Amino acid sequence: PGFISQFGISSSPEVTRLWSSMGPIPDDPVGPASNVRGTVSFATSGKNTRTTQVFINTADNEYLDDQGFAPIGEVLPSVEGGSYGGMEVVDQFYEGYREKPNQERMREEGDAYLEEDFPMLSYFVRAEFSEQDEIFQR
Repeated sequence: PGFISQFGISSSPEVTRLWSSMGPIPDDPVGPASNVRGTVSFATSGKNTRTTQVFINTADNEYLDDQGFAPIGEVLPSVEGGSYGGMEVVDQFYEGYREKPNQERMREEGDAYLEEDFPMLSYFVRAEFSEQDEIFQR
């Protein structure tokens, strides 16, 4: 909150190894969308280094555009009677651990490590993807 909420390392070490064996994901060009609140972008550590980790911008972070973070989607607003929540759900993610979970231990130990050491951690139960072109037209 106030910056980003990052996720994307599988809770299964076997799945993490499989995805890692496929190599990095090539970069997308930045624009026309910007890293504003509610957009989703890949995490990266440099040119063409993307993996399965993505983040939701929980604030307006347009300065990330110049660093090569290309938004690939957005959190849709909740709809009354709908099957999903919007940024009001993201805003409820537990933020107390900040960057404390060790990513290498997450890759090696998966859920066993997270459940024991980070019992308050927020998890995705379900995500849906939409192919409607008009949704991501910022």
